[in-house]
Amino acid sequence: MNPADYEAWYATSRGRWIGETEYALAARLLAAQPGDSLLDVGCGTGWFTRRAAADNLQVTGLDPHSAWLDYARAHSTPELDWVEGDARDLPFADASFDHVLSIAALCFIDDARQAVAECVRVARRRFAIGWLNRDSLLYRQKGRYGGSGAYRGARWHGADEVRALFAGLPVRKLRLRSAIFLPSAHGSARRLETVVPSALPWGGLLLATGEKT
Repeated sequence: MNPADYEAWYATSRGRWIGETEYALAARLLAAQPGDSLLDVGCGTGWFTRRAAADNLQVTGLDPHSAWLDYARAHSTPELDWVEGDARDLPFADASFDHVLSIAALCFIDDARQAVAECVRVARRRFAIGWLNRDSLLYRQKGRYGGSGAYRGARWHGADEVRALFAGLPVRKLRLRSAIFLPSAHGSARRLETVVPSALPWGGLLLATGEKT
């Protein structure tokens, strides 16, 4: 998938609903305040980066792919920072950002444990890292047999696997929450999303949040 096609998906009714639902969950748990700094790891075209900037956060987007960053720069305001880099070796000092966000990006890299450790290292306060959830309807539809479409090659995780990625790291209040229980985005899916507790670990996005110690 190229950057333009990826971004176009977020412009569809389904894509916009999924993106906004995932961002709302992460934003609620990060509880960032206007003016806080945030690093979006694996930002791709910058959809979540721009969404966080709309909440008056000082946002930096990081991605390893220059073509995707070029697209992000061309479709954002000059106030946003874009950095080419590897999630497993973030080019920032310890505690450089108030918050670190990553939505379903670390699922596509090797050594997710190292990437998680780097996200925690550069966070000053809180982090929210989202994973594709193997215990979800989305996995049954898009994740099996190597995945399909934009999910091809992704590594899907269960709750215990995600918790294990944070073992021994300087974090506290680690919590797992999920969103996108019915990925169809039809009316029933949207209604269900408003009543099912995010603590149930069956949504397509499994979000790990916590505080830096």
